[in-house]
Amino acid sequence: MSEQNQYTEDNIRSLDWKEHIRMRPGMYIGKLGDGSSADDGIYILIKEVIDNCIDEFVMGTGKTIEVTLKDKTVSVRDFGRGIPLGKVVDVVSKMNTGGKYDSKAFKKSVGLNGVGTKAVNALSNYFRVESVRDNQIKAAEFSAGELTLEEPVTETTRRKGTKVTFTADETIFKNYKYRNEYIIKMLKNYCYLNTGLTIIYNGEKYHSDNGLKDLLGETIAEDDRIYDIIHLKDDDIELAMTHSKSQYSEEYYSFVNGQNTTQGGTHLGAFREAIVRTVKEFYNKNFEASDIRKSIVSAISVKVEEPVFESQTKTKLGSTDMGPDAPSVRTFVNDFVKNKLDNFLHQNPETADALLKKILQAERERKELSGIRKLAKDRAKKASLHNKKLRDCRVHLTDSKNPRSLESTMFITEGDSASGSITKSRDVNTQAVFSLRGKPLNSYGMTKKIVYENEEFNLLQAALDIEDEMENLRYNNIVIATDADVDGMHIRLLLITFFLQFFPELIKEGHLYILQTPLFRVRNKKETIYCYSEDERKAAMEKLKGKPEITRFKGLGEISPDEFKHFIGQDIRLDPVMLDSATSIQSLLEFYMGKNTPDRQEFIINNLKVELDVEVG
Repeated sequence: MSEQNQYTEDNIRSLDWKEHIRMRPGMYIGKLGDGSSADDGIYILIKEVIDNCIDEFVMGTGKTIEVTLKDKTVSVRDFGRGIPLGKVVDVVSKMNTGGKYDSKAFKKSVGLNGVGTKAVNALSNYFRVESVRDNQIKAAEFSAGELTLEEPVTETTRRKGTKVTFTADETIFKNYKYRNEYIIKMLKNYCYLNTGLTIIYNGEKYHSDNGLKDLLGETIAEDDRIYDIIHLKDDDIELAMTHSKSQYSEEYYSFVNGQNTTQGGTHLGAFREAIVRTVKEFYNKNFEASDIRKSIVSAISVKVEEPVFESQTKTKLGSTDMGPDAPSVRTFVNDFVKNKLDNFLHQNPETADALLKKILQAERERKELSGIRKLAKDRAKKASLHNKKLRDCRVHLTDSKNPRSLESTMFITEGDSASGSITKSRDVNTQAVFSLRGKPLNSYGMTKKIVYENEEFNLLQAALDIEDEMENLRYNNIVIATDADVDGMHIRLLLITFFLQFFPELIKEGHLYILQTPLFRVRNKKETIYCYSEDERKAAMEKLKGKPEITRFKGLGEISPDEFKHFIGQDIRLDPVMLDSATSIQSLLEFYMGKNTPDRQEFIINNLKVELDVEVG
């Protein structure tokens, strides 16, 4: 019998808890990533620790949480009850140990699986936990889940509570970098969902008095709202909604038990249905669902007993019921919306009139577009153009039960040589390639009509499957992969303009990136180093000594497929295109793509820093 066919007792091994987490981190924290995406593992680690502090706040203890980030070390301190001192080591290092199995205490808790801080411990090269109760303190330190120091209980004058400090392990999270924008967004969400809570992050205070109303207030500028934000609340549900004057698509923020369910789920589906049904009944008109929901910007939060999520990272709710002996999620959400929204519209005729005008306008626009849309679809069918533009992958974001769905990526490339290199070196399971031909059209100031009339935009929209609703989005990451020269920069701007103009929520929700590609290759006979900046090139030359060979890459087409796989694989470097609430989308578009002088446009293109200059809201 050949060696590879032997299957004996020696092949069976049991991993202890920390080995299993370190060997299969994706099962516990989703994808690893390098910090360029909001759902990368390093943010999930912070979230797991904060979730425990939130549970303390919900139980009525500890109204402040302090979070600090220095270099790569994160510290989270609450002023709750503190972990019972005799269990400090067990709670962070023994699976299936925690306070949340007593469902009386944590009926609608964020995390119910007893894994959270154990995963953080196992995936950190330094982890310290301190608990203060009854003027006594107990502390312990770990490395990769192994206990390295256990301090005895001592007297202290410090305030009660728990403090966790950790540094994520760089052997697991390679080349990672925390981005403040993602951390601040996460912390603000905690405040919106827990009114009265204060979170202090590196000295900055975050607090919310009006919950989801404040979330929408930051998301959509006052002069872009068709009517004032509607804000409705009950014990286990809260919603806020308005319609945008400038946005084409629907935009939703959804939460379950304080968890941001970025992929929605049963509660969001029920909410979208309930709005349509309630509005139809209120006006007694059989409107199309898409006309009612077009341009809606809204947020919903529900609290469910023992929720069932479709993945460990809890991005999509799978539960159909609110809890044991409770109504279905669908019935609960529908009854709430039907009663509260209907009452609100009766009591606020100005809002009802504004909403009606918006629906009728959406109906007119849809009818105007229907002929063009049909023509575009027929044209695409006849020419089989989808196949020419898109080289698809196997796993998509919509396959939420597939553990790799969050890795699904579409590269938008320009030119045959760059498309060819990426296509040959990509991972066919999770990476798709969409090829542009030349520069896309400047869509600034144009209506949705152009998306159907322009072949490339129509096919790009179809490839992403976002024509009707964002829930169908097929790729978690949309990556613009162009040359780093002026032409490449201009193509980036034109694509960012397209997304800002017609699908801004793709950017708001953190799906759009720029691919960083190396500028230089420095090598000798033993080693090759790819450099993304002049500083990296100098460091590589110093490291390799002698006279290494230096190649300057002028464009993506010059990089061979064999080399390209290094830049779009495990060590991929992505710059997120971000939005904040400081500037309106309209003013950003005007600034970048309006009728500026050629000098000013050249200045903008040459100075575009994706992370800094395209952060608007």
